Amino acid sequence: MQTEKKILLTGAAGFIGSYLLGQLNQLGFRDIIIVDDFSEEDKWFNFDTKEFSAKVERSILFDWLKENDPAIDFVFHLGARTDTTEFDYAVHEELNVAYSKKIWEYCSAKQIPLVYASSAATYGAGELGYKDDHALVEQLQPLNPFGVSKNEFDKWALQQDSQPTGWAGLKFFNVYGPNEYHKARMASMIFHGYYQIRKTGRVKLFKSHRPDYKDGQQLRDFIYVKDVAAVCIWLFSQMTNGEWKGDQNGLYNLGTGKARSFDDLEKAVFAAMGLDPVIDYIDMPEDIRDKYQYFTEADMNKLRAAGYQQAFTTLEEGVHDYVKEYLIPSRYF
Repeated sequence: MQTEKKILLTGAAGFIGSYLLGQLNQLGFRDIIIVDDFSEEDKWFNFDTKEFSAKVERSILFDWLKENDPAIDFVFHLGARTDTTEFDYAVHEELNVAYSKKIWEYCSAKQIPLVYASSAATYGAGELGYKDDHALVEQLQPLNPFGVSKNEFDKWALQQDSQPTGWAGLKFFNVYGPNEYHKARMASMIFHGYYQIRKTGRVKLFKSHRPDYKDGQQLRDFIYVKDVAAVCIWLFSQMTNGEWKGDQNGLYNLGTGKARSFDDLEKAVFAAMGLDPVIDYIDMPEDIRDKYQYFTEADMNKLRAAGYQQAFTTLEEGVHDYVKEYLIPSRYF
């Protein structure tokens, strides 16, 4: 892999961005311009041991690019407002739509390939399924402002005549793993479950408020952050070595393709901790009750057809690795 390439990475202090930065470092990449709001102290440990060539505050990025005019070979745009319980759309519009348009326009003008973070939140309650078909994008009905903002940008991107030299918008499903520790309420139920179990020996899950789902049987496509980074790096390789074709540009699901229950998830956490499962079911907060996805499962045929062949980590393997290697020893990646 061409490790001399210059990469721009937004969201570098966040969960997925900092993990990807670590993976790029392990592969030998050092010439990386990292971008984020670096004022948030609870994210410092995500990137303080990583190697990079420049660190740029998110708010001044475009001025910095104009002033320095770096010869960037690739952009990973993973920076976003990801709080699904933030209902002020203006907050999401600013970062997830307006800022993303400026990234796109920069990459288009400079002919730089781009991988950006979309989301499975665009699919809403899944009325139209979970197929990353461009013909469905205009019809999708996300359940919250975060999902709306991600879908608005996807719609805009698909309408553009001026495009980056290669691009992919990745619809992340339920990502979990190390470096999500700062996300508080938005962190995965592996993270929350681990700390609940450590404190009380039990874990709390939301009751089902739909008769067709039993408590704890709500289903999600949980994907380990290691697999997300692997796909990002594969796309980088394809787009920088000339193997990526123009007709492959577009939106791609990124899950495992297999939905699993929250019960399964927490049982895997208990198993990794060497304990028997004790699960209590509690009422779901009313503010998210009618905006809650009961089932998500990525249709992964499109990414596979594009040539991605690596197997995805099973839920049990991923949870075991996360708990044993990161949560128990309180390690970052």
